[in-house]
Amino acid sequence: SLILAVLAILAVCGLAVVIPAMRWSPAIIVSALIFLVWICIAAFFRDPDRKVPVNLSVVLSPADGTVNDIELIKGETANSEKLKELFQGRDMLRIGIFLSVFNVHLNRAPVKMKVAFREYKEGAFHDARDGRASRENESMLVGAEGVCCDDIRFPLAVKQISGAIARRIVCPVKEGDLFGQGERYGMIKFGSRTELYLPAGMKFELAVTVGQTVTAGITPLAHIYPAAVEKIRQTQIVDAAAASEKEETPPV
Repeated sequence: SLILAVLAILAVCGLAVVIPAMRWSPAIIVSALIFLVWICIAAFFRDPDRKVPVNLSVVLSPADGTVNDIELIKGETANSEKLKELFQGRDMLRIGIFLSVFNVHLNRAPVKMKVAFREYKEGAFHDARDGRASRENESMLVGAEGVCCDDIRFPLAVKQISGAIARRIVCPVKEGDLFGQGERYGMIKFGSRTELYLPAGMKFELAVTVGQTVTAGITPLAHIYPAAVEKIRQTQIVDAAAASEKEETPPV
């Protein structure tokens, strides 16, 4: 828990004050430091059990942390060709979440989803709150087909981004993998950033604001209402008709 992480930091600070005043042997000092390092690591990599409120009309947070930004991303400006293809060049709503070293660093599926692709990118290690982090830092992008109420499908993506401290992204997923809402799927070690991409055309009703604290698999980021579902259905009908027309058009 967060309490464990805070206690570990306080213990380290306490030892920094106490050790110089105590005439302990080097062996005791080394043992104490090793023990404290172990406590800190256990706190950083904790994996608390959570009762996920499964609700297909809600998009849950994929990470613990603080909402750092909410932005509309133009389809043509996306810095990934696979992301553009997934959203068919349409605009996206991006919700950026900053994870400090005190947060749980496991990522969870925001909705029931099927993985369409994963794309790793080498990059820099700017502070995760830096505006350059989204485009320039090392990252792992997972594109997926989400499922909401009435079995309506829609595109979504989750991006794990390394920070100045975090330099290890764990994401053992592959194309075709299925995840239930709130299910664990990856991790970013220590401080980092997670981004959720949703189709802007769905007109989700946001449930969070910038600066709000969120919990992976628990906090709703957006609500999907019947009007949004109907928007997806109509888009799918148009896309299917366009694809059919393209197939039927003979080559010139």
